[in-house]
Amino acid sequence: MPDDVPTTAPATVATMTDDRRAFEAGLDALEAPTPPPRPGPGRVFVRSVLPPLVAVAVFLALWQLAYSTGFKPSYALPSPLDVLRTFGETVRDGRAWEAISISVSRGALGFAASVVVGTGLGLAMWQSRWLRAALGPFVSGLQSLPSVAWVPAAIIWFGLSDAAIYAVVLLGAVPSVANGLLAGFDQVPPLLDKVGRVLGLTVLGRIWYVLLPAALPGYLAGLKQGWAFSWRSLMAAELIAYSPALGIGLGQQLNIGRELNAMDLVIASIALILVVGVAIELLVFAPVERRVLRARGLTVAGRR
Repeated sequence: MPDDVPTTAPATVATMTDDRRAFEAGLDALEAPTPPPRPGPGRVFVRSVLPPLVAVAVFLALWQLAYSTGFKPSYALPSPLDVLRTFGETVRDGRAWEAISISVSRGALGFAASVVVGTGLGLAMWQSRWLRAALGPFVSGLQSLPSVAWVPAAIIWFGLSDAAIYAVVLLGAVPSVANGLLAGFDQVPPLLDKVGRVLGLTVLGRIWYVLLPAALPGYLAGLKQGWAFSWRSLMAAELIAYSPALGIGLGQQLNIGRELNAMDLVIASIALILVVGVAIELLVFAPVERRVLRARGLTVAGRR
């Protein structure tokens, strides 16, 4: 009987080792994030494409009904077909593309400057409690102040120039970016910062390698809001700061429609502003947000 022990013991140990490895592999598989199943084209159409199409169809039907019943005179409320005709003319003669190019380039440059300034301000307020206590209420107050209020002051400071427009964009977007960064940092567990200190990271190292990645969802929300404020501030500045030397952006085109009392051009310009804003949200911010949330396991499968 003792002669059998040396032959069976290694087999038993090997079996236990294999079972332990299989158990550990099962635990790893449970901890690994499971990618959500890719929905089919039909489901994507029903969930993402069909609802806005139905909403647009209902809106156009109500608009046509109001026009047909004479709710407003035709010069004040043109028909959807008249607006569509004017919209097509601005696209064909290049006015729409020129206005979009001017406004988007201004918006992108102003937003980039706002991100740099707002991020620096947010980091400074996070690093210094005194600075946050001193500037925090004013930054939040500036965020709630309508951007159009800055346009007269910017024109007096810089005249009818691009500098006046960029000043309005900065004053409108910087508070949102700074508050978004602070909100993201406030949601980071203090233990992560302590781990960075234990590892010997400098302040910049902890910000770059620990805090900023952990605060990315909140910071991204601040960036999205900052872009919305940038776009709205830009339209307000272009609408008021009108000069041929500045070029004709979307806001200036909207103002031209008002001066000509051409309601079809006014509505077409509003539609262009809306389309550009929605396109930037869907093509830029939405994919980045989905990627960040999925990397943190925050996206619920089947809901996004």
